[in-house]
Amino acid sequence: MSEALNPETPEAVLDDAADEAGEEEPIKQRKNGLYPGVSDELAENMKSGWADTELRGLEPIAQAEYTAARRAALSARFPGDRLVIPAGNLKTRSNDTEYPFRASVDYAYLTGNLTEDGVLVLEPTTSPDGRGSHKATIYLLPRSDRENGEFWLSGQGELWVGRRHSLAEAGQLYGIPASDVRELADKLKEATGPVRVVRGYDAGIEAALTDKVTAERDEELRVFLSEARLVKDEFEAGELQKAVDSTVRGFEDVVRVLDKAEATSERYIEGTFFLRARVEGNDIGYGSICAAGPHACTLHWVRNDGPVRSGDLLLLDAGVETHTLYTADVTRTLPINGTYTEIQKKIYDAVYEAQEAGIAAVQPGAKYRDFHDAAQRVLAEKLVEWGLVEGPVERVLDLGLQRRWTLHGTGHMLGMDVHDCAAARTETYVEGTLEPGMCLTVEPGLYFQADDLTVPQEYRGIGVRIEDDILVTENGNRNLSAGLPRRSDEVETWMASLKG
Repeated sequence: MSEALNPETPEAVLDDAADEAGEEEPIKQRKNGLYPGVSDELAENMKSGWADTELRGLEPIAQAEYTAARRAALSARFPGDRLVIPAGNLKTRSNDTEYPFRASVDYAYLTGNLTEDGVLVLEPTTSPDGRGSHKATIYLLPRSDRENGEFWLSGQGELWVGRRHSLAEAGQLYGIPASDVRELADKLKEATGPVRVVRGYDAGIEAALTDKVTAERDEELRVFLSEARLVKDEFEAGELQKAVDSTVRGFEDVVRVLDKAEATSERYIEGTFFLRARVEGNDIGYGSICAAGPHACTLHWVRNDGPVRSGDLLLLDAGVETHTLYTADVTRTLPINGTYTEIQKKIYDAVYEAQEAGIAAVQPGAKYRDFHDAAQRVLAEKLVEWGLVEGPVERVLDLGLQRRWTLHGTGHMLGMDVHDCAAARTETYVEGTLEPGMCLTVEPGLYFQADDLTVPQEYRGIGVRIEDDILVTENGNRNLSAGLPRRSDEVETWMASLKG
């Protein structure tokens, strides 16, 4: 990686004091940089001779009409309040390198913009009919300045990290007037009236509002935005299907290279799926769980550094994230050599039966908990049948005794976050009712730890989870991930076709 001359002072060749005095100061450099400075001749040379690259006549992004509707709903909920929703800032990974940036979900949901340092501000106004409304402005970093040298001297300049959209371009793309975010903090300091901000993403913006906001009011904003995402619109449902379709192809990729994974480790599986995610989407939606053998009993095994052995199972829990930040979340438990052993099939088929019951319970008007209860009942019945826990089944469920081997809930909301809508109120989420447009996972599992002395030896070290992404429809549900087989015999046939 090349080194920028001046990552610590990305804004300018001139500091403020020198600028006010009309004097230029030497460019501050990184310690141990190879160039001692920039000559006046080079600085002048770099200002000119560049083509006009402004983009004109841009079409709005695909979700612009949807983001406008989302902002309108937000405006209606908080009339008279100034609403501030930041994208977030770059985070340091090591020294002067940063993690890949991912915009805050609330900001991306309301704007469609995904760049760092952006802030959406809804300023209260009065509509012509006298009702309260808001004027939306998106505050962004403009294109790198060519006059002060930022575009080639800054570690975040255009020649180092790529071109940003101009403010005029952004206005066309997102359907919102765009302004320079570097001026926003001062504006917010002067703001009057009630203000709400989404916290935790931009310390500078929060500092500018420190005497104007309250934790209680800000939490109300956060909760509303989380609950707004419970029901997906048409655009969101389409993006989730794209994410799932890419994920299906990623699972196929993995099956084709299981022999290479056996020769190396779980990392080969992780890398294979990641390639599909980066080629067809933005990234993986969460850390891929590539758990072979007894690692499948660790719910979030993301170290992925273990061996892949013929005769064991591979629990692969992974999802592609689209360029608009919607993620799939799919799990299959696959026999590494292509064929389940008798005990593996017994456990797998029990989980499949539980998942079938759970999926059938996903219906509009049903309680959110119904799919969980349906799946857990099947698993409890199996555990009693196998003699692993004393019945009757009602007793097992009342005492939660099945949880020694089922461990987790049977699903969660899915969207721009893999565990979507997490800030929603309990009464609208876990205790709520399913509606068309909601998207959730159904993912029962059984996990028999390698050191669990309460089960027969043959069970130990086997973990099975089957997970699909289910969209609630007007008449029932649609399995977005139906492209991946689930029944044990179908899984074996599918794997054989890919390996053949």
